[in-house]
Amino acid sequence: MKTFKLLDTLFFGKKVTEKKDSFFSPTEVERDVEFEKAGREIKKIIGKLYSGRSLRIRAVDAGSTNAEEIELTALTNAYYDIDRFGLSFVASPRHADMLFVTGPVTRNLEKALLATYEAAPHPCIVVAVGDGAIDGGIWQDSYAVVGGVDKVIPVHIRIPGSPPTPTEIMRGVLAALRKHKEK
Repeated sequence: MKTFKLLDTLFFGKKVTEKKDSFFSPTEVERDVEFEKAGREIKKIIGKLYSGRSLRIRAVDAGSTNAEEIELTALTNAYYDIDRFGLSFVASPRHADMLFVTGPVTRNLEKALLATYEAAPHPCIVVAVGDGAIDGGIWQDSYAVVGGVDKVIPVHIRIPGSPPTPTEIMRGVLAALRKHKEK
């Protein structure tokens, strides 16, 4: 009897799929429009700067709480899908055009960050992602923290937030590319 009730609910009950308007608020839809707009502009700039190939990004964790990494991972999921805009993450700094550095630089990762920067081909755009990477965040006075990324390597763009949203990260990438294009 329970089996028939379950089947009745599954096949003849309410539909699970809903219209997008019913579960997204207007501010989320606006944020998506901003994300798409930034993405299209990034794609145009990448096409001009890199002759059609993608912009390769190496993410470096210098001691973060992983909040920023979760947002960077979200950029690659099916919802945001930054690959369609010509952005891709790479495993080696030797293939990177841009470094995303997250978290305050801890003393035990200072040399690793410097080695990663030196391994990247130059000119390499360095982006400090999140408050910790910008100035050390709430850990700036800790004995275990060197400070923000700019204490170890030069930073071109800073994206504030704890953590910044995927849209804010895309706006930061766009600002970095505009600045790089002007040079």
